Amino acid sequence: MTSEEVKINVEKALAEIRPFLESDGGDISLVAIEDDRLVKVQLEGACVGCSVNQMTLKSGVEMTIKKYAPQIEEVINIQK
Repeated sequence: MTSEEVKINVEKALAEIRPFLESDGGDISLVAIEDDRLVKVQLEGACVGCSVNQMTLKSGVEMTIKKYAPQIEEVINIQK
């Protein structure tokens, strides 16, 4: 899979997750993909101060991204 295909698949995963975050007043944006293995995202809106955002990031976001792009090893949230 090329880097461009990885990016497309990560964006598809984020599109699948976004409605759930938006329903809670939050959002997520893709910051970077490094070495086709590490995805950096930024949680936004209500997700920033949410006490369960790390759980959401690992169980929801990371799991969904790995479903679309299995070579991704980790997803991290970048704080503003």
